[in-house]
Amino acid sequence: MARRNAHFRRRFNASGPLERVLILIVLAAAIGVTIGLLLPQVSSDAAKITGGYTATGSAADTLNALAVDDNQSSSGYDRDSFGFRTTDVDGNGCDVRDDVLARDLTDITYKYAGSCVVESGTLADPYTAQTIHFVRGRATSAKVQIDHVVALENAWQSGARDWSTAKRHEFGNDPYNLLAVDGPANQEKGSASAAYWLPTNADYRCDYVARQIGVKDKYQLTVTSQEKDAMLAVLHTCPGQAVPADE
Repeated sequence: MARRNAHFRRRFNASGPLERVLILIVLAAAIGVTIGLLLPQVSSDAAKITGGYTATGSAADTLNALAVDDNQSSSGYDRDSFGFRTTDVDGNGCDVRDDVLARDLTDITYKYAGSCVVESGTLADPYTAQTIHFVRGRATSAKVQIDHVVALENAWQSGARDWSTAKRHEFGNDPYNLLAVDGPANQEKGSASAAYWLPTNADYRCDYVARQIGVKDKYQLTVTSQEKDAMLAVLHTCPGQAVPADE
């Protein structure tokens, strides 16, 4: 090692100014790659040592009771198998999208008197903290989308693949797992778990993670080690966080 270092110093000192700059750039890039590979593991280990994954409250207690499965697979997943928007449990003549819009929006107008079809309203978006004015229409409806807090593919990977069709339809249309949110934020999230995506609105992250935990507990779904650590890291910032009630 000492001989290699001496050789590098001699070559560096003998180089011209431009070559020295190029050598330094290559060296910096190599160091950056090394740090990039090691930092996540170092950060995770440091968080565990310093208590960054400790949390209190019913959300943390419930999370710690969930089974951990690091061998999840999305093989066979089909979004349609969850029957989203194909049921009308309350019998009001509207699918669950309109039911959730009516629950989560304010200043609502309906398509006509006595209708449950939401024509317009205002959303205080939990994911971005933006105020979104919703107007039903081909070019405007997608501004507000209905998110499965625990994504359907995530549910499939963590246990739903073994459910009956009836139970998957129940999950796919359960208001406890549904939120009206900003359309682009919902698209960005996709099927990601808390290990890979959290709302940009930091003030909502504890509530978001707590609801995911509540849903996973209700349906006895599993979590991965990474997902659990990510959730605990969020809950560490909000001592006493409770699991939201299933109304």
